[in-house]
Amino acid sequence: MMQHPRGSNRLSSTMQKANANNGLSSSPSAVSSLSRWEAMEIKPKVVVGICCMGKKASSRPMREILHRLEKFEYISLDIFDEDMILNDPVESWPVCDALISFFSTGFPLHKAIDYAKLRKPLVINDLEAQYNLHDRRKVFEILSQEDIPVPRHVIHDRDCDPDDFFLIENDDDLEINDVIFRKPFVEKPVSAEDHNVYIYYPSSAGGGSQRLFRKMRNRSSIYSPESRIRRAGSYMYEEFMPTDGTDVKVYTVGPDYAHAEARKSPALDGKVERDSQGKEVRYPVILTNTEKMIARKVCLAFKQTVCGFDLLRASGRSYVCDVNGFSFVKNSKKYYDDCAKILGNMIMRELAPKYNIPWQMFTLDEEIPYMPTTSGTMMELRCVIAIIRHGDRTPKQKMKMEVKHPKFFRLFEKYGGRSKGKVKLKRPEQLQKILDVSRYLLGELKWQKHRSQPEIEERESKLEQLKAVLEMYGHFSGINRKVQLKYLPKGILKHSSSEEASHSDSKGEPSLLLILKWGGELTPAGRVQAEELGRAFRCIYPGGQAVISD
Repeated sequence: MMQHPRGSNRLSSTMQKANANNGLSSSPSAVSSLSRWEAMEIKPKVVVGICCMGKKASSRPMREILHRLEKFEYISLDIFDEDMILNDPVESWPVCDALISFFSTGFPLHKAIDYAKLRKPLVINDLEAQYNLHDRRKVFEILSQEDIPVPRHVIHDRDCDPDDFFLIENDDDLEINDVIFRKPFVEKPVSAEDHNVYIYYPSSAGGGSQRLFRKMRNRSSIYSPESRIRRAGSYMYEEFMPTDGTDVKVYTVGPDYAHAEARKSPALDGKVERDSQGKEVRYPVILTNTEKMIARKVCLAFKQTVCGFDLLRASGRSYVCDVNGFSFVKNSKKYYDDCAKILGNMIMRELAPKYNIPWQMFTLDEEIPYMPTTSGTMMELRCVIAIIRHGDRTPKQKMKMEVKHPKFFRLFEKYGGRSKGKVKLKRPEQLQKILDVSRYLLGELKWQKHRSQPEIEERESKLEQLKAVLEMYGHFSGINRKVQLKYLPKGILKHSSSEEASHSDSKGEPSLLLILKWGGELTPAGRVQAEELGRAFRCIYPGGQAVISD
């Protein structure tokens, strides 16, 4: 007997149930009345099973993505009950066409593997490969095999024959099998489920260790005066990578999509930065081409379509220090849109032909251009072009003065003013030298006040204003102050109404025109405007949901 496609069987079953409810016969003659069922618009569905612990299935990121998956016309979702997963045999689990399943604490991964072997659904994240993620030794072994950069490391495995390993611990270094690590270095348990990671500091920095752990309220680590390594259990030791105080979290959805965020490193002071809503503060990150290739390699090497891993940016390079497996971005509408579209289109591309479902590439809101890649078609952002006006700010101000003192001329020549006839000074060290000269001249003027013919020609009131502006804030930063020096070969004619005429008709000595500019800083209202625009700008590219307040 010819076997019907699975979608046809589902359709026949649905039709028979509808017949029974209407008191109709389910005989072949009744079932063959296609026009009636076509009129009822009965459509086959691809069932996507969600098999994970209840806490993960009900988390906000998962709910956001499943809500978007439901918008696919031919997809229906079946979230497996946690009690059933833990206690019922896999033969009694619901049948599905595609399976999203992943390990978390308490999840029976072996049962999910047995279920996949029994029902043979399309598995989004390879189940057997998830065992590799439980052991940091295996994770680093796979990363090294795929030529993915990792920190210099060594494993001290106390489960093996002690004759195969030796360890020497000194005050500021550690030697394991002829590999020497100088403090600071990192100590990680080989079990990826153990998040108690220690960083040991050298005695020159005060010694002790920073002890990292899973976030508890507003803490992610705590300092301990203990400087000796742990002696019970097996550990991996890594070279400490000097980053800028942030960790980069990367989230893939297939090999051609990666979303990245940075967060404050728990190795700093251990205090978790949170926003007004109590969520950990994270910053959007643009990955380099090399980092995008790393994301692709990680996704393929660990056979995890939805995958998260940690990057360390240090000394101009990027290193993978941890692979977490199935992970979602915590709060990004753009990511939720992209993730649902990629997963939904991936499932339908594989299963629609098998079940004779009429299907084409799906988008949630508007038509978005897709580009061919090595694994099908994928949306890719090439660039964002924007014209943005600055927010509300204070007025710009300007002050001009003629200067003739040799100290100003020496600065003018030092910074290349002689060749162009003018120079702009913006850098902190340049502005500091101008401030030093103004302070020196004011001091000399006060000392020379008793003389009838002072040697300093600069006006005291102008020097006072120059000094006051340059001393604002107590430091030089940003672009809110600058000094220009212009060479005037004949000086400025006193009491001239026209600056141009002043140095064309004058027959005086050469001088410099010093122009001081300041102001143009964001007001409190401008700061609010800038922050709102920044939040909106992160998702104004195709598929985003930007909202800019008036």
